Amino acid sequence: MMDIFLYKSDPVRGRHWAEAFRQRAPRIDFRIWPDIGDPARVRFLAAWEPPADLATTFPHLQVLFSSGAGVDQFDFEALPADLPVVRMIEPGIVSGMVEYVTHAVLGLHRDMPQYRRQQREGVWKPLPVRRAAERRIGVLGLGSLGQAVLAQLAPLGFDCAGWSRSRRTVDGVATCAGAGELHAFLARTDVLICLLPLTGETRGFLGAALFDQLPRGAALVHVGRGPQLVERDLLAALESGQLTEAVIDVTDPEPLPAGHAFWAHPRIQLTPHIASMTQPHSAAEAVLENLRRFQAGEPMVGLVDRSKGY
Repeated sequence: MMDIFLYKSDPVRGRHWAEAFRQRAPRIDFRIWPDIGDPARVRFLAAWEPPADLATTFPHLQVLFSSGAGVDQFDFEALPADLPVVRMIEPGIVSGMVEYVTHAVLGLHRDMPQYRRQQREGVWKPLPVRRAAERRIGVLGLGSLGQAVLAQLAPLGFDCAGWSRSRRTVDGVATCAGAGELHAFLARTDVLICLLPLTGETRGFLGAALFDQLPRGAALVHVGRGPQLVERDLLAALESGQLTEAVIDVTDPEPLPAGHAFWAHPRIQLTPHIASMTQPHSAAEAVLENLRRFQAGEPMVGLVDRSKGY
């Protein structure tokens, strides 16, 4: 009897996965929820929101794959303690994030938000142009996405630095690590980019205490997770001029309710969590490669360390 790989996410993308499995892994019975087949034969599950009580529902499940880049949507306490959980790492997610952040940084660097405000007001007023080398970029989070963003921004001439909880090395970029080096990192950052995973430590991380350590007039690009941002503190920082602009792609909740302050704020550029999306073909290829690794006893790419939450 063939093992079952069950896909529980967007069914349109699932059909692309099904074709990739048909061509690359014909000995695996690929199924799309709710067509689960025999639950006892389900060995692999890809989902954004897995069904409840996995241990009982799929007693022989061997790996849980996230269908997206994050895993903060999973309730780890409800998952079997010995079940490997793998987050999605694939080229489509990386390239999309690099495009979005680069667009945001270049727009902030060349004062595009201010020019849009001037256009609405009928004001023709050139602003001073600064060299990229005079603009200090700081990336919070040095995983695959953070490193890819820095690899794009540094060659454009920006003065780049990165911060992570544990020490990382990035070619050509100054890196800082841990709470002891956070203040110095923030103090030299004109445009702060948040690419941190959502954990207990990063929930509410983007708040007044952090904003006050940035140079006055800094800008924020938030592409991490919505609950990391303290909304009232952002609004206060924009009101006081401590921050001048914010590009926000993730919120809490999503979507934002009608009448929320972010919708019409003149210094907030808001997008509906579209900075980076999994591409079905490359995502399927990434999962197939991880299946090969799993079956060969090799480490899977994106395997989650539960002690860290990512």
